[in-house]
Amino acid sequence: MRVGTRINREVAPGEVKDLARQADEAGLDEVWIVEDCFYTGGIATASTVLAVTERITVGIGVLPTVARNPAIAAMEIATLAELYPGRLTVAFGHGVPAWMRQIGAYPKSPLAALEETLDVIKRLLSGERVSLEGKHVRLDEVELEYKPSVVPPLLAGVRGPKSLAVSGKKADGTILAEPAAPEYIRATREITGNAITTYNWFALDEDHDRARERVRADVAGALGVNSGPHVQPMPFGEELLAIMESGEDVASRLRPEWIDQLSVSGPLDACAERVRQLHEAGSESVVLLPLGGESQAESIAAAGKVKARLA
Repeated sequence: MRVGTRINREVAPGEVKDLARQADEAGLDEVWIVEDCFYTGGIATASTVLAVTERITVGIGVLPTVARNPAIAAMEIATLAELYPGRLTVAFGHGVPAWMRQIGAYPKSPLAALEETLDVIKRLLSGERVSLEGKHVRLDEVELEYKPSVVPPLLAGVRGPKSLAVSGKKADGTILAEPAAPEYIRATREITGNAITTYNWFALDEDHDRARERVRADVAGALGVNSGPHVQPMPFGEELLAIMESGEDVASRLRPEWIDQLSVSGPLDACAERVRQLHEAGSESVVLLPLGGESQAESIAAAGKVKARLA
């Protein structure tokens, strides 16, 4: 059972190397980094993490499809993949629309941009010479000079059913943003049929009630306007959606049993069991997210304990 951590976007560049080394030494399988506007660059951060670690897989989750020309993105990915064979995973998503409009890159068709980008990058990484006159991507006889000896998995970080269908058609796997409960995983696999990586807020605490309170705000914050697919499959989905749509304070309305289903939180055995449930539902990799405002180093150490308990 693969267990990872994420270095959150709020971490300053100077702190990334130490956290990456700690994740490697803690025995975790993966460390994921973020590219959000306007924090740190995904390719540069991934390169740094790969350089200072020995064995851990580094995931970029996610790169906006429209922020780079796909040929340039493929060239950067191929370089990292060849320098660190077998240790890289890269995911693409639509990008936050407001940010993409802010940089003048919002596409006429986000679905076409995602599908064409995934298709072109996979073909370039496999060594093809690619020409395409698509709705979003236009390439004329492009071929990488250095095809990677180990082609990294290419994932899609998406939510909606149409985007998930593109992931199933063009990607090697799908990243499900937090909260990703077993019901959401199973519903997604029915659409994509590919490998699933899941993000979930994480709090290891021998006091289960305290753990729930620690994750409450982050879980509520993740239940934004695009979280319908996360919530709808849950047994309490309709009730929670009604609260979300009412304009009420979601955090104060989250019941303890809901928090248990929308996070990995509680004592060590409870956290390990929740990770098992996520794996059994179809998540090949469970990424335990450090909580906002808490120590990333302590979260990584706690995630290492969960990984060890699962061994």
